[in-house]
Amino acid sequence: VAVALASLGAEVTCLARSGPALARLVDSLDRSAGQSHAYIVADYGEPERVSERVAKRIAASPAQVLVNNTGGPAEGPAHAAAADDYRQAFEQHLVCSQLLLQLTLPAMRAAGYGRVINIISTSVKQPIPGLGVSNTIRGAVANWAKTLAQELGPDGITVNNVLPGFTDTDRLHELLAGRAERMGEKLEEVRRQMQSTVPARRFADAAEIAAAVAFLASPAAAYINGINLPVDGGRTGSL
Repeated sequence: VAVALASLGAEVTCLARSGPALARLVDSLDRSAGQSHAYIVADYGEPERVSERVAKRIAASPAQVLVNNTGGPAEGPAHAAAADDYRQAFEQHLVCSQLLLQLTLPAMRAAGYGRVINIISTSVKQPIPGLGVSNTIRGAVANWAKTLAQELGPDGITVNNVLPGFTDTDRLHELLAGRAERMGEKLEEVRRQMQSTVPARRFADAAEIAAAVAFLASPAAAYINGINLPVDGGRTGSL
């Protein structure tokens, strides 16, 4: 997503836990339009620190596009999850997103232009077996976004959700390995089985998810507000 937005001329601030990885990413971003990119090292397990560090960056460089993309909760059935699993996920996925929204909102309103894009999951349309906490929290974020779309639309601010399907990332590799171990099957066979459930018969590349985010961030998407956009190769079994 950072690469896609920078290539369109945006100035990008990236936030994650790993300083070295962020530095490499920011160094690689396009600067052909004279942009100045930055990064913030923070952990969503510490919302107050996230808010404090982002506030400093916003004071120096107000943002008009906010992309929320938080790592998924651990696997497991909903009924077996501890209460703290739900509390932690709620804090990381919804509370931190709310804090970032409130920090970025004044500049969006002042500009009459804002985009809030949440990268969540197709589970908001069709729960994914074995991801009980994730299914629950993603649904909360989706309804938060729909509510915001109604509240902020008059200010020229849109709020949408991108729902990735199976995407070739470290997260998917972890899920595949866990499933292979539980089923006692070879990793490649589990991978083939998973791909067979996708009409496109392949996993997405992360750049394909980024392309959807970049479109929703652009002026061309000004009349698209409050939607869940699956980018899943046709896998989701609902409209």
